[in-house]
Amino acid sequence: MADDGQGRLRTEGGRGGGAAAAGGQMLLSVGLLALALLAAYRLYLRWGTRSGPGGAARRGEAAPLPRMKRRDFSLEQLREFDGARNPRILLAVNGKVFDVTKGSKFYGPEGPYGIFAGRDASRGLATFCLDKDALRDEYDDLSDLNAVQMESVREWEMQFKEKYDYVGRLLKPGEEPSEYTDEEDTKDHTKQE
Repeated sequence: MADDGQGRLRTEGGRGGGAAAAGGQMLLSVGLLALALLAAYRLYLRWGTRSGPGGAARRGEAAPLPRMKRRDFSLEQLREFDGARNPRILLAVNGKVFDVTKGSKFYGPEGPYGIFAGRDASRGLATFCLDKDALRDEYDDLSDLNAVQMESVREWEMQFKEKYDYVGRLLKPGEEPSEYTDEEDTKDHTKQE
């Protein structure tokens, strides 16, 4: 290499510049490979540990609860299953009680629909109201809802049947609970009366 007289370096035969360019390309390739490996490792940490034995425990989540035996609930009994007092989360829609524990990010104490946990959610779902005022502390026969709101309740009920386990009925005041057999408990919980 030599000074060309104007303060710039020039190479004899251009050989020095080619080696520098090849070295730069190699450095770039190594850098890109390192970034790709880092991205793959982060994806593995995020998604790869979710499956397989102990995946839930590695993420700090509780193991799924066993399927609940079918039974009927009074409003007072239902309130115990709000995700705070009991890890299982139940809610009622149109007189049917569903185990929504697997949807705890929605129905848990901190979830956007946590207000429905351990409650009869029918009126709130029918009126699209998430206020405590939409929920009743006594049995709600929904007789004051209009036809559109009742259709909405039935649609919500169908959605819950498809996604969550049916665990029993919400009892009216004075109504006696049904006695379910072990055979009924092992049947598909989505099939109902």
